[in-house]
Amino acid sequence: MPAAALPPQKQMTGMLGRPVAENPIDLMFDAVYAHYGLPWQFWKCDVAAADLPAAIAGTRALGFRGYGITVPYKIDAIPHLDGIDDDARIIGAANYVTVEDGRLIGHNNDGKGLVKAIQKVTPIAGKRVAMLGAGGAGRAMAVELGWAGAAHLTVITRRESQGREVAALVHRAAGIPTAWQAWAPEVVVPQGTEILMNATHLGCAPAVEAVPLAWDSVSPEATAVDVITNPRHTPFLQTARARGCAVVDGVEMLVQLAMQLFELWTAVTPEEEVFQRAVAEALGE
Repeated sequence: MPAAALPPQKQMTGMLGRPVAENPIDLMFDAVYAHYGLPWQFWKCDVAAADLPAAIAGTRALGFRGYGITVPYKIDAIPHLDGIDDDARIIGAANYVTVEDGRLIGHNNDGKGLVKAIQKVTPIAGKRVAMLGAGGAGRAMAVELGWAGAAHLTVITRRESQGREVAALVHRAAGIPTAWQAWAPEVVVPQGTEILMNATHLGCAPAVEAVPLAWDSVSPEATAVDVITNPRHTPFLQTARARGCAVVDGVEMLVQLAMQLFELWTAVTPEEEVFQRAVAEALGE
């Protein structure tokens, strides 16, 4: 659908969650809306847990066309929506909402953005994957990696119940072998790991903490993936690159995810170059 066919009045999209300050997604979306001549805006909304039901109801009252859901509400938001699609149901978390005939429908493309970003660097099919962390985004990413043909997944977490739950979820959803490994003061990466992913908040500004890895257990042939968007070049990725690993940063994942949301909300197929330029400007690159 061409941009001219969209409603001419200002349209609202956004993101509900907390914290929201370190994510450049609002500046990126607003720049892309402007590029395509759309009178739309993207609002980042810092929502307290007690206010989540009212905030979701408010998006309907304010006429939002769609919005993202970020940490820590990707699971908690679901009971307050009118429905969810099959992917969100299987994963058990939603990261964005579309408005369909006045109904708020939850979806999940966290993992789809990740898969597209990784596949620009290396194939996923047949690869052994180790994932650090298993929160709402990690659940989706783990399932999508299984659906993309990963040969094996090891989930490494501090909480055994969380790690085993996500490992079992991926096994049920994708049918691949999975395992749980306990987090350690210095995490030893399973032998044969070909894709190593940090799905924790370690490395995120302002703390920018290092991931406690035994780097001699990481093969230089592995691909290192980080979900953190700020800073773009996290300590995890810097160390991985110095070791010789190929890397995939969180900003690339964000671009792939955001392009999908833009098209779903606006019915306009975007050019990737437009999004890449917009996110680079938002980050001051």
